[in-house]
Amino acid sequence: MNTRGGIRVGGKAYKVQIVYYDDQSKPQTSAELTERLISQDRVSFLLGPYGSPATFADEAIAEKHKIPIVITEGAADQLFQQGYKYNFGITSPASDYAAVMLKLAVALKPKPETVAIISADDLFSIEVGNAAKSWADHNGLRVVYFQKYPVGTADLSAALTSIRSQHPDVLISSGHLEDSLLVMKQAQTLDVNVKFYGFTVGPTTPDFVKALGPAAEYVFASSQWSADVTYRDGIFGSAKDYNKLFQLRYGFEPDYHAAQATAGGLALQLAIEKAGTLDPQKVRDALAGLDVMTFYGPIRFNAQGLNLSKPMVTMQIQHGRLVTVWPFDVAPAKPIYPAPAWSARR
Repeated sequence: MNTRGGIRVGGKAYKVQIVYYDDQSKPQTSAELTERLISQDRVSFLLGPYGSPATFADEAIAEKHKIPIVITEGAADQLFQQGYKYNFGITSPASDYAAVMLKLAVALKPKPETVAIISADDLFSIEVGNAAKSWADHNGLRVVYFQKYPVGTADLSAALTSIRSQHPDVLISSGHLEDSLLVMKQAQTLDVNVKFYGFTVGPTTPDFVKALGPAAEYVFASSQWSADVTYRDGIFGSAKDYNKLFQLRYGFEPDYHAAQATAGGLALQLAIEKAGTLDPQKVRDALAGLDVMTFYGPIRFNAQGLNLSKPMVTMQIQHGRLVTVWPFDVAPAKPIYPAPAWSARR
């Protein structure tokens, strides 16, 4: 943004200064730092933190001070059920994470009939797990196992042993990177064989394949974005253009977390330019009326601040690389299904 001269407001160009602190992924710390940003640093606008718990704390402070907050890394549906007027979420909601994978699963042959669902005991993961069960119940998938586990658990062998005894066709795991790695490592050790392994967070990060190697093959993951989508805008160009620009700058491919963080900044920029002022209330109103296409996808907020106009995608690890496999009309690769048994991989 600054290399282009900054944000133009009322005929003037303003360079952007980002003030940030490390909240250590602790909601209370995040809330205290958000208060500091507003009260001491005098920031005019906020970009949200990582994770729904921290975002839940921060958006309340933004609302109190009437400062717009663009939420880029919090997807829990509850974030947008508080009646707030100053929160605007870039991402699709948590309830979409499992549905996008299950929609793919039931479109495959042989069509799966049963599903096991496990979720970490945190706000985002519980919402995803509940939404997965609801979708399955309403679409003919029989749920044979449905449990949550403590955040930070180091052993899921009991849950996976129970899942193995039920022989589900699909396993949906709603957690975070460490959880996803643990599930796959212990699934291999315990010889848990399902046709479709689906994860919400983890496989889309480079660390997943690095940690698991060949054991990461065939895994599906929901994603807010991929470089394969056909969206484009007048600043970054296409999704592929953004992907190349990011690689040139940082030396590695962006995952959806990076893309949606960028999209949040872009949405705020467009709203400021649309408002023609730095007044927080008028920028808030401009965000509420924003209706734009970006490299990340369409951005249009409903009355609760949710961006319901952008669909998610499903990706799969094939030959060590993430490829988009759903929706079929934008996917350059076909899903590999069913996953072979662990014994057949050796």
